[in-house]
Amino acid sequence: MTFKIGCAIWAYKGWVGELFPQGTSPSRFLQLYSQRFATVECNATFYSIPSAETIKRWVQETPDTFEFFPKFPRSLTHDGALQPKLGEALSFIKLMQGLGSDRLGALFVQLPPRYSPQNLPDLEAFLKGVQGTGVELVVEVRHPQWFQPDVAKRLNELLTRLNVGRVLLDSRPMYDCVDVFPEDPQLSSERRKPNLPLQPVVTSALSIIRYISHPNRDFNERFIMGWIPHIEAWLREGKRVYLFVHCPREEYSPQNARFFQDLLEQQGVSIPPLPWTLLQPDSTQLSLF
Repeated sequence: MTFKIGCAIWAYKGWVGELFPQGTSPSRFLQLYSQRFATVECNATFYSIPSAETIKRWVQETPDTFEFFPKFPRSLTHDGALQPKLGEALSFIKLMQGLGSDRLGALFVQLPPRYSPQNLPDLEAFLKGVQGTGVELVVEVRHPQWFQPDVAKRLNELLTRLNVGRVLLDSRPMYDCVDVFPEDPQLSSERRKPNLPLQPVVTSALSIIRYISHPNRDFNERFIMGWIPHIEAWLREGKRVYLFVHCPREEYSPQNARFFQDLLEQQGVSIPPLPWTLLQPDSTQLSLF
């Protein structure tokens, strides 16, 4: 059984004194993060392509059970059609394969809101073009038309046929909850992202959930409880489930990820323990809530 939960990033100074011990140097963030969570979404590659030396360092600083899910660079996914950038994509894949098969989870194709179902032939050509590289892919779509029943059916059929995962974005806490920080510019920024329907489907051997949590931990409970039957069913089917918890106020992401894990365990879902909970108290030096 594979279930792993993590955050979108590992390098956040605001976690020092909470997730990380007081006085932690930024040079140790990845090492310490990988002792607390078993996976990371790896947003960093969306904004900047790391060097081969950086990839090697990531390997050295993490256990072999830790998995990265790097995003394709935005220069590839957010600047027109995908298929003409196939060569760039293959180069990026080769670079990420430097993580090794143990640490490389799936590569993440996040498409912008303007990439509509009219681009389905382009998406299919791109996905077929990177088949044979030996890496798994997951795709997140954001144009509202992708969620119309007939279009969603065609997309899901394509992804299933190519064994490509569909990323499930759950942003409901940002739209459905009463604000506890009504003047918070980060919450307002998060709401500029599309408010899209949630369609909990699995199109490959793995399921990727991106949960945009509310800063108030308790506001998340009813949404998390709704996920539990899906996660439990997918695990029973032998799917690998990865859950990445975001928060517009990033300092709350680790707490909310741990809360999600705790609720799964309380409901009797059989999942591996969170590495964070196995650390000795004197090595965590944190207050949870």
